[in-house]
Amino acid sequence: MKLAISGTYSSGKTFTVMALAHHTGLPRTLAKTIREILPDAVPGKSLAQCTPAEFLQLAMRRHVGRAVHEGRLVDGFISDGSSLQEWIYGAVRVLFGMNPSVTADRLDVIPRSELSAEMLFFEQVVAQYGHAFKQHVKASFDAFVHLPNELPLSADGHRPMNDRFRATCDDMLLGTLDELEMPYHIVGGTIEQRLETITRLHDLPVVLGIEESVARARAEYALLDTRLETQRAKSAVA
Repeated sequence: MKLAISGTYSSGKTFTVMALAHHTGLPRTLAKTIREILPDAVPGKSLAQCTPAEFLQLAMRRHVGRAVHEGRLVDGFISDGSSLQEWIYGAVRVLFGMNPSVTADRLDVIPRSELSAEMLFFEQVVAQYGHAFKQHVKASFDAFVHLPNELPLSADGHRPMNDRFRATCDDMLLGTLDELEMPYHIVGGTIEQRLETITRLHDLPVVLGIEESVARARAEYALLDTRLETQRAKSAVA
């Protein structure tokens, strides 16, 4: 089974994937996240500070990392999202700006008449990314589990603080899964409920109890370095 746990920012994907991997024994893909890619790709910058060109580099690096790790796990895996997210996060930035937090109070999307030549070109390139990434996902996954936006946005400085941006990404993700005719289930609830439901829906093996799986995932998640690249740089200098 090659299963993606899908959803937008702050939907609980990473923690769910960690716990599900412990619960089922299926390996999870370990491609670098955007947060981990930033120091090499755009040193000293946070995601909110990235230009359209820099965002394209990040999206491509993230996709390549995903593809490499997916290809290594030929017998099945659990993936923290998919390359659809990198495409969609770019496409929806055309509507809300490169830093969607700035437009959080707008009642509408950015009119096309206000888009710069740079953003119009960015839109075209992102569309081509979408064409390629959709083909990759269609060929690489057996099914998706989509986590709804049940949790509040995490104000960590990395995630865009814009509920309309997140909702638009969520709608686009689900619409794309329909377009690709990709089997998927929407699974919500507590982490314990998510594990039980996902395991049952996909008839996955169980090698560790839910309680212990969640405990191990919490310990694993606590080790993640969630600082911004700018904070990491200051720490390195100090």
